[in-house]
Amino acid sequence: MKKIIFYILLLLCMVTNLSAGTGYFLGHYVSVAHLHNIFEQVKRTTNVSQKALADTFAYYEKNRLKKELSPKYIAIADYTKLAFEKRLYIINLYNGKVCRFLVAHGKNSGAVNGRVVSAGNEKGSLKTPTGFFKIGSREGVTRRKGYRYLSVYGLEYQNRNAREREILLHTAHYVANGGRSFGCFAIDPRDKEHVFPRMKNALLYSYVGI
Repeated sequence: MKKIIFYILLLLCMVTNLSAGTGYFLGHYVSVAHLHNIFEQVKRTTNVSQKALADTFAYYEKNRLKKELSPKYIAIADYTKLAFEKRLYIINLYNGKVCRFLVAHGKNSGAVNGRVVSAGNEKGSLKTPTGFFKIGSREGVTRRKGYRYLSVYGLEYQNRNAREREILLHTAHYVANGGRSFGCFAIDPRDKEHVFPRMKNALLYSYVGI
């Protein structure tokens, strides 16, 4: 009995020390101090727009509990970069690791293989929407083209019609060739197994720099 109590206390001590050293328990929100450390780490080690990065971390810190955002990942679609660049940045808030992927922009937002020069949130615009979004948690398949997708929900007044526009995070083969969507956040199908698990319930910032 004494041995069992000893091992229980030892395990509790290890968990406490782990939490104190890293700023989080697995599956729970990181501390504000840890969040700030991750921000500085990502700022130093990636070429993502620093303004977009600062805005995303500020929004996440303020709204993560209220909006029930993912405790582990946030993402930035940095549309100031060209389409052939891996401009979807998915940031691990536990360890600061950043994974990058291709992401398309809207047909009326910029040229093939180009960058976004005109954004829009209006229905029928075929433009890339801007601002903060929350990604859904349930995967689906579109009826017409069979794209795998996650739903996208606008978190601001300016993008409140994302659902009405049927804006999705979905797979599409044209992404690898710098092709354009109807405004959706389209990714290469080969990246789905890496992107979808990380993006469920995550905050996504669509940044165009204009």
